[in-house]
Formats: sequence, C-alpha cells, structure tokens
Amino acid sequence: MGVVADAWTWLTTGSNWSGESGAWHRLGEHVYVSGIALALACAIALPVALWLGHLGKGGALAVNISNAGRAIPVFAVLALFMLTPLRSAGYLPTIIALVLFAVPPLLTNAYVGMREVDRAVVEAARGMGMSGGQLFFRVELPLAYPLLMTGLRSAAVQVVATATIASMVGQGGLGRIITAGFNTYNTPQVVAGALLAALLALLVEGALVAADRLLSPLRKTV
Repeated sequence: MGVVADAWTWLTTGSNWSGESGAWHRLGEHVYVSGIALALACAIALPVALWLGHLGKGGALAVNISNAGRAIPVFAVLALFMLTPLRSAGYLPTIIALVLFAVPPLLTNAYVGMREVDRAVVEAARGMGMSGGQLFFRVELPLAYPLLMTGLRSAAVQVVATATIASMVGQGGLGRIITAGFNTYNTPQVVAGALLAALLALLVEGALVAADRLLSPLRKTV
C-alpha cells in the first residue's frame, strides 16, 4: 500500500501536472497520437471490410493477412522504423506502428459482422427492390453495427494502452512519465504513469460503450 499511497501523492501534486514534462502535456500527446492512429486505422480497415463483406468475396484472405500482422510485436515494428529516415518524422513511426496494430480487430469484426447478417433478410430486401446501396446502408450495415463497434472498442483500448511505447524511442505520451520514473528510480512515478494510462484506456472504453448505446440503429427501432 506504501507504493500506491506514494503514487497518489505524486498524482495530487500540482507541480507534476504543469510544464512540458507534466502529466497534462503528456496526456495531450498520448490522446493526439492515439486519436490519429485510430482514425487512420478506421479509414483504412472499415471501408475495405464493409465492402468485401457486402460483396462476399476476398474478405477471408484480407482477414487472414490482417490477422497475421498480430504476430508481429508493435515495438519491433517501431524499432525497425527508427532505423529508416522515418526516425526524424516526429510521431509518424509510432502512428504507423499503432495503425498496423489497430487494423486487424477493426477489419475482422467489420467483415464478420457483414457476413453474419441473416441471408434471408438480405434476400427479402432484394426482393423488395432495394438497390445495392440501399441494401448496404439500410440492412447490412445496421445489422453488422454491434460487431463493428466491438472491433472499434477493442482497437481503441489496444491503441491507447500500447501508445506508451512511444517513450521507448524518445517520443511523448504517458509512457514518458513511466520511463522518467524508471530512469530516476522513482517507483511512485512509474505506478502513477501506469495508472494514468490504464484510466485513459478505461475512459475511452466507457465513452465508446456509451456512444454505442446512444447511436445503435437497433436501439432506435425498438
């Protein structure tokens, strides 16, 4: 309990939250990197997965290739990028590594969600004269929404938790609080940084759960 109490003291000390090395600045860096990485991953994975799921062709291959990327450690990818000219491109290497990490759950869940839509419902919609676009937006996408959101929540939490690796290559984020604590043998600071990263991940998860319940197209039809 002594370490936890000391970590709480660190968190409640105002000087630890101010300045460029303070917790607020590091939190902003962490949210910035995580947000951009997640947005790019969604922009890449979701259109591909939804389109392939709608067509019913090529999706299995795309999912398998995507899932193969999960076997590659994110830090290893980041370390490789730091051996290239990208090392001087600011947060770009970290963002690319996080995008590669976030694509598999987004792609897999969106594709599976589309393919698990009841074929009888799809055929009935076609029989009613719906076009391909109407079928996609009015039938398939709403029914695939739960799995799509599950993939988004999974990817978001993983990205937020993993973004701490940016500190391993001298970049910002909450990981810098942890590494600074290690460098100065300040265990309470290490614990405080880890708690902040965990709390941010939980807040993101909670926000997405709330958004899911609020925006669910299935909820609106009840």
